Formats: sequence, C-alpha cells, structure tokens
Amino acid sequence: MDILIKVVLPLGLAFIMFSLGIGLTVDDFKRVAKRPAAFLTGAASQIILVPLAAYIMIVLFGLTAELAVGVMILSFCPGGVTSNIMCKLAKGDVALSVSLTAVVSLLSMFTVPVFVAWSMVRFMGANAPNISIVTLSISVFLITTLPVLVGIAVRHFASGFANRAENLISALATALFVIIVVAALAANWDLFINNLFVLGPTLIALNVVLIFLGSTIAKLSGRTLHEIKTVAIETGVQNSTVGIAVGTLITLETTGFSAFSLPAAVYGITMYVITLPVVIGFRSMQSGVPQS
Repeated sequence: MDILIKVVLPLGLAFIMFSLGIGLTVDDFKRVAKRPAAFLTGAASQIILVPLAAYIMIVLFGLTAELAVGVMILSFCPGGVTSNIMCKLAKGDVALSVSLTAVVSLLSMFTVPVFVAWSMVRFMGANAPNISIVTLSISVFLITTLPVLVGIAVRHFASGFANRAENLISALATALFVIIVVAALAANWDLFINNLFVLGPTLIALNVVLIFLGSTIAKLSGRTLHEIKTVAIETGVQNSTVGIAVGTLITLETTGFSAFSLPAAVYGITMYVITLPVVIGFRSMQSGVPQS
C-alpha cells in the first residue's frame, strides 16, 4: 500500500493527465475565443454550479467531516478524458467538451487548493489538518497541470508519435484509473460499508442533479442541442482520479488511501451507472449537424 500511495498514485494520475494532454492541440484553446458564450456557460457550470450543488447535497444528506470534505474535493475537480468520450458517444459538441476539459484542467492548480482549504475549515473546524495552499498548489501543478502541458507539447512537436501512441496511452490510463479506484475503496472498505447508504445516494443524487442543471442552464442560455448535451455531461462528470489524489495529498498518509479520497473513489463507479443511460438517451436526440 505504501508503494501505491507514494509511487503508483502520483505517477498514475500524472500519466492519466498526460493522456488527456496528448489528445489536445493548440486549436482547442483558440476555439475558446471563437465561441466564448458556449465555453463560458460550460465553465461556469463546472467551476461554480458543481461545488454549489455538492454543498447542498452534503447538507441534505447529513455528511460530515472527512466525507463531506471529500465530496467537496470531488466537486472542485475538472472533467477528464471520460467526459470527452461520453460527449462523443452522445453525439454532442466534442470540440467544446475538449476545450472545457483543457482549460478547466489547467486552472485546477489555482482553484482546487483554495477551495479545498475552505472546505476543510467549513466541515472540520479545529479538527482540520494543517495544509499549505502553496504546497498543495505545487503538488496539483506537478501531477495534473504539468503532465497536460507535456502531452500538448508532444502532440504539437511529435504529432506522428502522438497519433500512433494515443490509443495505447489511453488504454494504459484507463487501467491505471481502475487500479487507483479499487485501491482507494479497498483501503477504506470499512468506512465505505459503514457509510454506503449515505454516501452512495449522495453521490448518485449529485450526479443526477448536475446533469439536469447543466442541461437546463445550457438550454436557458440559448445553446444548441449539441452544446446542451456537452454542458450536461461536462457538468456531471468529474475527474475522480484527481479527487483521490488530492484527498491523499492533504494528509500524506503512508499506510493507506485517505478517507478524504473515498467519495471520489465511489463516484468513479457510480458516475458510469448514472451517466451512461443519459448518454444513450442523448445519442438518440438529433438536431442539425454536430459541431466538431
């Protein structure tokens, strides 16, 4: 377990974020300026709406201490490759999905540490462990933002290699994701079982609410059907691996994954149960030609 915490977790997350970056191009960022309204709708939903909904769910379901902080940590995480794949399967606006994932992932080194510090004070008070926002920011940068930038650089300067290796890299990233989620659950199994009937419904309800709110806000703001699908998916799907890693970084435990990581690990499973039927439903909805 010590090797998982110190080696596999940070390197695994870094590789997963690298797999995200290698699928991005500079044009994905330029597209933000060309379509600011759609991007701002999605970004506002991810950065503002998701944490707000998470906070409300925590209060409604009565979560406290580490589990409450863990749910908030999850809500601060960006989307990931999974949201891009689901968007493609749903016949949404893949270009918008990729742009949102790229920009919000890069911003996470600033947003995640600050919001995590606030959450710990709010839900744990005097029992909250001391954390350094600067240290956490550097750690988040090294294992999330930097690998994305490296992946983008590889795509830009070695596009041939990137095209040949992308499928293999994605497969390895998926395998690492499964290992990390299973390990986090196993390390907190007793806590998971004891809180299953509270934590499970909280995360499922949060996922459902986020998809509904994302699609509703996109629709009210005048977005196209393909943009509505994308904003709904990007709002409802979070990068649970980042949540697991951040939860562990807070306490730097060496004997097991932190309890702060448990909500993200559970969500790494429940999000498929909730989101895949939505993707299937979205896929059957057609209006015009999807934007690419």
